[in-house]
Amino acid sequence: MEGDGEAPLVPYRCGERDLDAALRRLEVLLSSLGFPTSSSLGLFAASCVAFLFLGVAVPTAAILLSRCSRSGCEEYEVQQFDLCVTVSETSLAAVSLVTISRNLLKYGMRKFLFVDQHHGYVVRLQEKYISKIQDFFHLLLWWILPCSLVKIAREIVRCMFILHESTWRAVVVFLASILSWLYLTAVLLSATLLFNLVCNLQIIHFEDYGKVFERDVDPVTHLEEHTRLRFYLSKISHRFRIFLLLLFLFVTSSQFVTLFQTTGYSGNINFANAGDIAVSSVVQVVVVILCLNAASKISHRAQGIASLASRWHAYITCSPTGSQMQNTNSAGNVEVIPESSSVMDNSESDLESFEDMLMQNTSQFTSSMFSFQRRQALVTYLQSNPGGITIFGWTVDRVLLNTIFFLELSLILFVLGKTIVFTGKN
Repeated sequence: MEGDGEAPLVPYRCGERDLDAALRRLEVLLSSLGFPTSSSLGLFAASCVAFLFLGVAVPTAAILLSRCSRSGCEEYEVQQFDLCVTVSETSLAAVSLVTISRNLLKYGMRKFLFVDQHHGYVVRLQEKYISKIQDFFHLLLWWILPCSLVKIAREIVRCMFILHESTWRAVVVFLASILSWLYLTAVLLSATLLFNLVCNLQIIHFEDYGKVFERDVDPVTHLEEHTRLRFYLSKISHRFRIFLLLLFLFVTSSQFVTLFQTTGYSGNINFANAGDIAVSSVVQVVVVILCLNAASKISHRAQGIASLASRWHAYITCSPTGSQMQNTNSAGNVEVIPESSSVMDNSESDLESFEDMLMQNTSQFTSSMFSFQRRQALVTYLQSNPGGITIFGWTVDRVLLNTIFFLELSLILFVLGKTIVFTGKN
């Protein structure tokens, strides 16, 4: 008996160890970037010092040391471009650190990602959890590597002009620029991919919930499960709404100022003086796309549940055809009621038999109507409560994406009109 009781626990423990290892790697990465995953005062102080040093002091020193006094350097360095890029990168990294660290300290890694083992879903979905966590590391590496190559090439080109004046100053500027950029970019991308990871983990739950409609179960079970998923989406929206709102505002402002500077600049714009703008813009646009894609994807899955429920309801209601009535019992099985044969005589026994059959059919018809009304109530509820990721009431779906697109297009056209058109007239 002991062997029978302990055998099922072996895969659970192995799976839990794998999931714990994946979560531990994620915690180590976030801690190394300055996200405090524990309430230790020392870690919080170290995070603040690292951000002030790598995110503020180092890039500022790199800008000051990169000034070239030799003639002919003006077209290869534009201080206002570098200052704009540094301010935007530092601001976005600060927003990421403050908003994400607050949630991590308050809830912990497991509850923050909604993979708490007490919810009862870890055993069944832990392999998918581990796969999504591994995708987090792959995406982070995939986006940092190509941008790092462009950044390194730009710094090499710029430092070639500083090299003629001072070798040590060129080396210091090169290392300081690369180190600060890697830190700020890794912080921003990690926060964005962490939101993407939370949404992808919830998509797993919605896919699992959609499979429940393949079985004819009690509508109350569907309702309870959907209520739980809606609660999770509400929590995610509440925890990330400040991060998403500030991210969109800062990125839009940064792109607005950058476009205004580059189109209004009268000198030559080349890879040496504007390469940082290109790299920073690519990172910021990628960050916004990752957030919008994750939020709209889970909103689309949540809104598609009503369609699955409607198909499930219609299939159960319309599957038996003809003059037969269906009745769904509590176990989810469909009972077929045969058509009553006509009464041939009016004997007393036949009349009693007919009355019993009529009462049985009436009872089964009433039960069938009750089951239909329960399913109809569930479908109506799902259609009225689609759910999704929201930002202060605005659901992040295709409608919001279209609104953001036209808003950004209007800003671009406004900047182009203020710079290119007016400059041409002068």
